[in-house]
Amino acid sequence: MQDKEISGENAPETGPSPHQVNPRSDPMDALLAALRGAAEPTRLRIVALLAEGELTVSELVHILGQSQPRISRHLKLLAEAGLLTRHREGSWVFHRLSEEGLAANPGAEVARHLIALLPDNGNRGHILALDRDRLAAVKTARAEAAADYFDANAESWDSLRSLHVDDKDVETVIGGWLGRAPVHSLLDIGTGTGRILEVLSPVIERGVGIDQSREMLAVARANLERGACENCQVRQADLYRLPFDDGAFDAAVIHQVLHFLDEPAAAIAEAARVLTPGGHLVVADFLPHVMENLRDEHSHRRLGFADDEIRAWVTRAGLTSQDATRLAGDPLTVGVWLAEKPKPADTRNGPQYKETEQ
Repeated sequence: MQDKEISGENAPETGPSPHQVNPRSDPMDALLAALRGAAEPTRLRIVALLAEGELTVSELVHILGQSQPRISRHLKLLAEAGLLTRHREGSWVFHRLSEEGLAANPGAEVARHLIALLPDNGNRGHILALDRDRLAAVKTARAEAAADYFDANAESWDSLRSLHVDDKDVETVIGGWLGRAPVHSLLDIGTGTGRILEVLSPVIERGVGIDQSREMLAVARANLERGACENCQVRQADLYRLPFDDGAFDAAVIHQVLHFLDEPAAAIAEAARVLTPGGHLVVADFLPHVMENLRDEHSHRRLGFADDEIRAWVTRAGLTSQDATRLAGDPLTVGVWLAEKPKPADTRNGPQYKETEQ
C-alpha cells in the first residue's frame, strides 16, 4: 500500500481541527491543544513508536494493524497539536516527534513527558511491548533492504575508495575542526550513507542529513539506527534549495559531493545561507586529477577542484576561509576546507587562510 493514497498532504480536507495549534495563540492554549491531541489510545501508541525514530504511514499501519485512513487521521491531529513533524520524499511521508526548541509550541516537551509516563512494566503481552516487537521487525526489514542496495553497489564504491586516502583520515580532520567549539545543530549536505552523521553524532546535539536519493537515504537510516544515533535524522531534499530557514545550523558539511554537481558554487552559497553567524562550513573533495574514467564509471562531472577555486566560491558566499589541508592518496588527493560565516560585529577584512599538509 502506497503512502501517497492518503497521507496528510493528500488526505481529504476536513476543516480546522479543534486540536490545531495557532502559532499566535496563548501558550496555555497551545499546551492544552497538545494534551488534547495526545489524549487517545492509538495516538499515544504512535507517540511511543515515534520516540524510537521516524516512520511512514504504511509502517505505522503495519505495526498498529489499523486502516491507512484511520492512521492518517491520527497523524494529522498529532501534527496539528504540535506533537510531531512530517516531511515528504516523493510519494512517501515520514513522521517524527517534534524537536524541542524548533517550533513555537510546547508539543515536543509534552511528548517527552508523556513518553516518560507510559507504562513499561516488562509485560511482554502489553500492547506497547507488542508494538515495539512489530517496530523491531519493520526496522529489520528496512536494514535488509538497505543492505541489499549497498551490496549491489559496494563493488563500484570500493573501487573508488581504493584510489584515495582512507575515509577515516578525512573524518578525523572534519571532527577535529568542528570539535573546536560546541555544535548544537549540524547539516550534512549529500549525506549518502549517513557516515558523517554517524561519526559526529556523539559530539553534536542534533544532526540532519539531506540527499536526493531515496535508496541512499534508506541506507543512511539503517546505519543511523544501527549506530544508535538518535539525535540524527535524514530527509530527501534539493541541496540547491534547502528546506531550512536562514541561520538554522551552526555547522554544515559537504563531503565528496561537489564533483557530482553542475553548480558547485551554488551549493556552497546555499550552505552558507543556512549557517548562523559564527557557524562553520567544511568542504571535502578531490583536488584536480586526470582520471577521466570517473566521469563514466562514477558519474563525476568535475575532476576535482583547485584550492583557489574553492576559496573563491567560499568568499563569494560571504564566508571567511579559515583552514585547509591536503590528504595525499594514490592517485587521488583529497582537499578539506574550513570556512566561517562572520558575525555581524566581525570586522576582519578578506579571508584569513592558512594551509596545512598531511
